[in-house]
Amino acid sequence: MNMRRSVIIGTGSYLPERVLTNEELSTMVDTSDEWIVARSGIRERRIAADGELTSDLATKAAQAALDAAGLQPDDIDLVLVATATPDETFPATATTVQKKLGMTRGFAFDLQAVCTGFIYALATADNFVKCGQANRALVIGAETFSRILDWEDRTTCVLFADGAGAIILEASEEEGTNQDRGVLTSHLHADGNHHDLLFVDGGPSSTQSTGYLRMAGREVFKHAVNNLASVVGEALEATGLETDDIDWLIPHQANKRIIDGTGRKLKMPSEKVVVTVDRHGNTSAASVPLALDEAVRDGRIKKGDLLLLEAMGGGFTWGSALVRW
Repeated sequence: MNMRRSVIIGTGSYLPERVLTNEELSTMVDTSDEWIVARSGIRERRIAADGELTSDLATKAAQAALDAAGLQPDDIDLVLVATATPDETFPATATTVQKKLGMTRGFAFDLQAVCTGFIYALATADNFVKCGQANRALVIGAETFSRILDWEDRTTCVLFADGAGAIILEASEEEGTNQDRGVLTSHLHADGNHHDLLFVDGGPSSTQSTGYLRMAGREVFKHAVNNLASVVGEALEATGLETDDIDWLIPHQANKRIIDGTGRKLKMPSEKVVVTVDRHGNTSAASVPLALDEAVRDGRIKKGDLLLLEAMGGGFTWGSALVRW
């Protein structure tokens, strides 16, 4: 039986020009390259320039995805931006991106699920496409986490960074099997009981200020490995596929130790895992689309490949998506 699927027809990304190395960080806070690499695998990260907004990063990634797909902005029906660092409290950063792209049609909104934001946004856009409310969707993960970091807190400021990644989904009539191109399945979860393990201590309603990111790293690590392995298992169970069927695991780039731990639980060889955390740091909602775009552009990902995307973030939120390229 034929089925309407959401197929990824273009990817794009953008990283700010400024590179902040571990060596430079060690002059700003009590840390060292060895300490950071041992605990996270991160060697450098990108930091947005003064005046460079989340919408600027998102727009550049979006334009790259449009170019890759051979589309114009007005070919898009939906713009969805996953971000925890919007330009303003309102309007939605997605509407600002819409304006900067020169779009005069469609609908646009933001989605906030922190580091899982892109997976949530992908699943949301997929459902809009599958139900026929949109034929093409521009899905973006974009963050300027450097703006909510306490640069005296060495447990957090060494981990997070700025960047943006984007994809374009297009409706396609497929056969309704696991061999279809597009999003095959997605699984989303949340558990608000773990708020205090990863949060920002500010906001319009609570403190009338932006606040800073706070994290209990050791506890987050334990939950991350278990939750990510579990949600990957859900995707496989839902489709009847096996771990060996996955060509590429594209995980949230939070920490190399979490990525390695998840890979071991899934018994996935390291050569099948896309890793960018060493150069990008943790870019929250931007990390999965940034990694995806890199692997597409360097030729690793080929038509027909099966991709498993997964992430976990503050909330806690976590989720996965199984996508045939």
